[in-house]
Amino acid sequence: MERMLVTGGAGFIGSNFVRRACGLYEITVVDSLTYAGNRANLDGLDVKFVEGDISEQLLIDDLTAHNDIIVHFAAESHNDNSLENPAVFLHTNIGGTFTLLEAARKHGKRFHHISTDEVFGDLPLGGDDKFTEETAYNPSSPYSATKAGSDHLVRAWIRSFGLNATISNCSNNFGPYQHIEKFIPRQVTNLIDGRPAKLYGDGLQVRDWIHVDDHNDAVLTILERGRAGETYNIGADNDHITNKQVVEMLCELMGGTYEHVTDRPGHDQRYAMDATKLRRELGWAPKKDFREGLAETVEWYRANEWWWRPGKDDVEKQYAQRGQ
Repeated sequence: MERMLVTGGAGFIGSNFVRRACGLYEITVVDSLTYAGNRANLDGLDVKFVEGDISEQLLIDDLTAHNDIIVHFAAESHNDNSLENPAVFLHTNIGGTFTLLEAARKHGKRFHHISTDEVFGDLPLGGDDKFTEETAYNPSSPYSATKAGSDHLVRAWIRSFGLNATISNCSNNFGPYQHIEKFIPRQVTNLIDGRPAKLYGDGLQVRDWIHVDDHNDAVLTILERGRAGETYNIGADNDHITNKQVVEMLCELMGGTYEHVTDRPGHDQRYAMDATKLRRELGWAPKKDFREGLAETVEWYRANEWWWRPGKDDVEKQYAQRGQ
């Protein structure tokens, strides 16, 4: 069985990936357990856990030497936080990725880099165009700019040093274990508590929502059949659903109301991913219907209040300070 190092494996997408990859690989997780990382996300899984910063060169060198594949999920990832404190995004998303790439190069390891659709900027509302793997980067926040920088580092190490690496850029994820500061979990937990859901601005922004399990199945497919040096877009063709419609769907599923709050500065309007390359070349396709996946996500948060309850009040206080 191949040995896999998963960075950020105690976070939302990373921990769900570890759950799906357990039994396929012998897994070591490295995570610094910042606000979005939670050791409890890995409870019951047969994995080795190491608490540490991916910028720590000696630690990463040792972990890389003892694994065959590195899957790099670790990132500072919340747009609002990047507006408040960009420095930590540079440290992790740029510095951490550099450290990992150098370790992978030194030890000759397979490397897969998880990225985002936000590196492309946004698309105009009302159109039908989509981001492809050839779309020029146009990031609009410190978060997306540092993720764009990390993508460019990976491509440079592929071209300059022949690193055996792939990249995937995915649209917005939802599902279990997502931090309650994020859009869907925040609305779900507000409605559970009898509070109104919160909608930035007019709520007409569009996101190409994908269930986290579909995203991670795509990553596993790329690891198994992807071509070295290639980039693959991941999306579920849900690029017609506005944030307002998501909130209205949640209110319909759960009962309750919503209210409009102050919009985010520089809020991207529309994301849409063209995953044709991944579908045609590797045979991947999403399995989760959006409404079905949303209902399952609601039930997970209802059943796991122990997981999200301790941090809920602090999150809402932080949003209230921003008028959101």
